[in-house]
Amino acid sequence: MPTDAPAIRLTPHARLPRPYRDLHVLHSTVDAYGRAHWLLTERPPGRPPGRRVRKPYDAVAVTVEDGRSYETRLSALQAHHPVFDALPDGGFVVADARSRRSEEHVQVFDVLGRSSWTFRVGDAIQDLLVDENGDIWVGYFDEGVYGDDELSHPGLRRWSSTGDPLWEYGIGPDHGEISDCYALNVDGRAAWACPYQDFPLLEIRDGRVVRTRRNPVHGASAFALHAGRVVFYGPHGDDRNQLVDCRLTWNAVEPVTHTRLVRPDGTDIGVRDVVCRGPRIYVLEDPYTEWGVLDVRTTWAS
Repeated sequence: MPTDAPAIRLTPHARLPRPYRDLHVLHSTVDAYGRAHWLLTERPPGRPPGRRVRKPYDAVAVTVEDGRSYETRLSALQAHHPVFDALPDGGFVVADARSRRSEEHVQVFDVLGRSSWTFRVGDAIQDLLVDENGDIWVGYFDEGVYGDDELSHPGLRRWSSTGDPLWEYGIGPDHGEISDCYALNVDGRAAWACPYQDFPLLEIRDGRVVRTRRNPVHGASAFALHAGRVVFYGPHGDDRNQLVDCRLTWNAVEPVTHTRLVRPDGTDIGVRDVVCRGPRIYVLEDPYTEWGVLDVRTTWAS
């Protein structure tokens, strides 16, 4: 990418309120409605020396919506490496990214913070995103796809909020196996994925892959879509903050321009997490207290 490529600034989206900033951030996400959530504890969860069973711990989920914040107390969490998201009814789903086949490593909490369901979705969770219907989309990385937990082998699955399997990815005439679900975007009740090895852009609706597009942009950690356009963030290369703006055809992705994503103040983005929701890429940078957003509807307005 040319060194003089233009830079596009993130827009501030949500900030963890100051009274909570002394707590430990276990995980943070942005849900289907744009609400930011942080899962916090006083200290990182641990496993007592010499014990296989993890000690339950309490946490607080802090939600920020339109500048307002509120908290939900969650009790007896089990996840040692938690990922979580909010449910449409105000509850939460918390899962351990790594698990044994004998463990029910997903906990669902109601709006009052009470545990209501436990179940399994498989080992090696890369992404966990809840859609507007309350279904849970889970993408898996390679240690799950090629591991001993059959639940992870498809690479991408959709579950109900009570643990019922609703859909799993399968090989088709124009799409091969998923080795690693590199990037996942969930918006409404649809999902898009860019899996390793060839990084096709998969569009999933109504319980099936409805379209597979050839994609020359490999290894992106995130992407956003809108009106015949897809913008990839962080593909393989020297600049992990590169953006590649592409045109969508019937069966292919065609790169058009290259830019860079920077902080709202114009400086470089460091270590970060990302969440993809339709036309928006949300970026959370270390120390994980402030979410920024790139919205392709406004940044690349036609």
